[in-house]
Amino acid sequence: MGLHRFHPTPSGRMGTLWTLSTIRNAALVEFGSMGHMLYGRATLKRMGKNPDCKLYSTHINESDIAMGETKRLTQAIADIVLRDQPRVIFVLPSTIPEMIGTDLSALCRELQTSYPHVRLLPFGAGGFNVELHRGVQETLLLLATTLPQAVPPTPNPTFNLIGSCTDLFQFNADAQEIVRIMEGAFGIKPLCIMTSDTSVEDIEHMGGAHINLVIRREGLSAACHLQQKFGTPLVEGRPYGMQGTYSWLEQIAQLLDKPINQSFILQEQAEAQPIMEIAPGFFSHQKKPVELSIGGHADVVTGILTYACSELGLTPGLCWCDSPAMATEDLPYWQEAQWSQAVTDTHQGLLMASGEVLTWAGRNNLAMQIANPSRGWQMYPYSPPYVGFRGAMNLATMWMNEVVRML
Repeated sequence: MGLHRFHPTPSGRMGTLWTLSTIRNAALVEFGSMGHMLYGRATLKRMGKNPDCKLYSTHINESDIAMGETKRLTQAIADIVLRDQPRVIFVLPSTIPEMIGTDLSALCRELQTSYPHVRLLPFGAGGFNVELHRGVQETLLLLATTLPQAVPPTPNPTFNLIGSCTDLFQFNADAQEIVRIMEGAFGIKPLCIMTSDTSVEDIEHMGGAHINLVIRREGLSAACHLQQKFGTPLVEGRPYGMQGTYSWLEQIAQLLDKPINQSFILQEQAEAQPIMEIAPGFFSHQKKPVELSIGGHADVVTGILTYACSELGLTPGLCWCDSPAMATEDLPYWQEAQWSQAVTDTHQGLLMASGEVLTWAGRNNLAMQIANPSRGWQMYPYSPPYVGFRGAMNLATMWMNEVVRML
């Protein structure tokens, strides 16, 4: 692992915990030490989400580890069933049970007969070799393959939003903007927002949706499974920028065979016109090209950078992603050692990254944050989005003010 000055890349276990912890009418029990869950709960609140799922930890000690005891877990499950009566109990290993090979799947199968009305669902991703994004991907896929039931399509068109999870910065604001756009453009509502605003029942009824919108690549395998099982078409991508959002809507319109409400589009364009008329000229009239350096989730970085360069005329600066599995030649994966050397207080141009990177670079404007970890608390539920038409206006205005601030 080596020494870290800042937060290391979260493990797959944290990806699983953060993805599951927002699901209502469920409980999550971790077979691990008590401190894990205390810090996990605090981190969730810092990200802007009060856990909707009941979170528990069994605690384990040296004797449990040495003797391979699982009594604490079986007793915890019995207590949770009696106390909360959840529809589903997610069972998550910590690193030690994963390393010593505790077979939680077998244990859940054995206990399931005792609780016929409560689904016991074991998850993995507890070892050292699984990173955050793989944990999110495996969790979304396991939810999609186990919980959805055979239901008919909803009478009126609906959609599932797959991949809105708490580890993504501004997940609430971006999800709300997508819901607003889908209702304005097509008059359709979400069936399941997986998983930042959902319940066990919502996931069970996912098969009734008419389209699946996948807003991060980790959700693609889950959407492909739903497509095979229910025949639900999917659109992958995050809608950034005015033109980018409209192109995204055109893909959806084609799959739904449903026209876009042009009155809504004209209204959005009229609202954005004062900003979008000024912004390209503002950036082109600077003494030197305005560079945008950006680091974070690969899909967020790619989407925001494409909007900045193609619609507003900004120039790409340093760009990196936070997952080795998503790295490409044009978008490398940078660990702390790389970004802390490349991005310093002498860095020129616009910078969007995690709160820690911005602070390290001496940038006081945390409004330019696009990734976790954060040095602050993201508790305000009505922050402006980065995606969609309103996200395009928000980003353009933010970048213009940042250029003025740096003059």
